[in-house]
Amino acid sequence: MKTIVCYGDSNTYGLDPASGKRHAPDVRWTGVLQAELGSGYRVIEEGLSGRTTNLEDIIELNRNGLTYLAPCLESHAPINLVTIMLGTNDLKARFNRNASDIAQSAGLLANIARSMRVGPDDGPPKVLLMAPPVVVGLTDLDGMFAGAIEKSKQFAHYYAIWAENNHVAFLDAGGVIVSSPIDGIHIDEQEHAKLGRAVAAKVREIIG
Repeated sequence: MKTIVCYGDSNTYGLDPASGKRHAPDVRWTGVLQAELGSGYRVIEEGLSGRTTNLEDIIELNRNGLTYLAPCLESHAPINLVTIMLGTNDLKARFNRNASDIAQSAGLLANIARSMRVGPDDGPPKVLLMAPPVVVGLTDLDGMFAGAIEKSKQFAHYYAIWAENNHVAFLDAGGVIVSSPIDGIHIDEQEHAKLGRAVAAKVREIIG
């Protein structure tokens, strides 16, 4: 059986923009991914709302994706593939980050993951770096994410450059799905289904 760890934020956790609660397990893109791949794979969700790439948040504590990455992967070894979709929370105005820096920070996590001996036979796992979807018309989150829309439009460009230069598999989630107009950040049931199918196709390319 092949193991996939999906490391991300609230869109991997499965936050429903309409209800503010969590989508059902089979609705989340990770659940769709599991169904698409079948019993020969084990998909592990590691989504946390508010998770950043490598930033300490003074308001939402314990959200630094860098500090938790290594123990997380060690706890799930052996792992065949790690997907990383982070960066949206780095867009919060209080961090004052540009899209290029965010992409490089996500890439840092990808490099750490693929250097760890948590894969089969104590080798490194494969990594799929995913550019988060574009932020759309913000509603209640417009203050927290001021300036995020334009920055997020640059995600695909900078994440792709980093992935190509570092020979890491890449998927532009924003080319597959759109964020909900309800809050501008999270994705609804239909978009989860699209993303799960798209990731499944990439997984088959990468690890068969």
